[in-house]
Amino acid sequence: MKRLLAVFVSAAMMLSLAACGSSASPAASSSAAPSASAPASSAAATESKPEASGAGKKIGVAMPTQSSQRWIQDGGNMKEKLEELGYEVDLQYAEDDVQMQVSQLENMITNGASCLVVASIDSSALVNVLAQAKAAGIPVVAYDRLLMDTDAVDYYATFDNKGVGTAIGQYIEEKMGLKEGKGPYNIEFFAGSPDDNNAHMLNAGMFEVLQPYLDSGKLVCVSGQTDFDTICTLRWSQETAQQRMENLLSANYSTGKDVDIVVSPFDGISYGIAAALEGAGYKVGEKWPLITGQDAELMAAKNILSGKQSQTIFKDTRVLAEKCVTMVQAVLEGSQPEINDTETYNNNVKVVPSYLCTPVSVDKDNLTEMLVDTGYYTADQLKG
Repeated sequence: MKRLLAVFVSAAMMLSLAACGSSASPAASSSAAPSASAPASSAAATESKPEASGAGKKIGVAMPTQSSQRWIQDGGNMKEKLEELGYEVDLQYAEDDVQMQVSQLENMITNGASCLVVASIDSSALVNVLAQAKAAGIPVVAYDRLLMDTDAVDYYATFDNKGVGTAIGQYIEEKMGLKEGKGPYNIEFFAGSPDDNNAHMLNAGMFEVLQPYLDSGKLVCVSGQTDFDTICTLRWSQETAQQRMENLLSANYSTGKDVDIVVSPFDGISYGIAAALEGAGYKVGEKWPLITGQDAELMAAKNILSGKQSQTIFKDTRVLAEKCVTMVQAVLEGSQPEINDTETYNNNVKVVPSYLCTPVSVDKDNLTEMLVDTGYYTADQLKG
């Protein structure tokens, strides 16, 4: 009986150890092929999703405004991807009200955020609240807009902002035949918000391409307004841009001159420019100028198809959100996020380690390929 009992106990222990070894073997489960009855995409998503990684952790996501389509998409993409990882997400929009964004961040800190993702309205106004986050041990990821004058920002996820300006300049250079010596053309310039570092970098990239043509006389800025402080547009406002364009037209183009090119750094500004042109009697197809843009908003895409806008910069918010989410996850898990720039983004206190996504110039020729074929919009949306 004692020998039988010993054999029974030994067998039970071996079975127990085998079960433990099976449950602790990720290599075996990860290498297994997905079930034939399950779609490959869902199987891959299940395999790549660390289901419990975000459990019990709250992420505060501060976005600037819902008045622009792109920020709605950014916020929605971020929330969806973070929640897939199990994080609780506190997504807030401040409607371009700086003090509201400060208050929202204060509440996120008070409510126990594990990490903050911040797309600032005016980063200079956030220095103190970001210092509170640092004191509380909360990591901060800057989203698309660099957080200036603070050491409380850990990482930065964005697009190549100078590259956006370079792409705008190169589009004008190519479409107007400037390299081939065509011209002169009358051109007017708009820049983004002075409190957004991206606006300065974009402007620098654009002028780097176009300044030689201004110097040679192939481009002529009739108003003479080329310095950033004059051409900037606070909060990237469509209304402000429209008013300034109306003033430019009435002051400089009322004696038979036509504007041939208008440099716009954002689709919303482009809408204001187009409205001012229509008000001054310009018609699409009849000396309508080349108008650039940025963000590939749905209205901008429709305007490109109709001829009211020439070009926009496509910044795929799905890609940017994905990169930012991986940053958040890495920070909270104590690992190193993927970084591809450690030199460019100096916020006056530190060089912020960054991941730069690649922007794409879109016009009528490649709009379907870039915006419809990639699933960013449907063909029906562009018709509506």
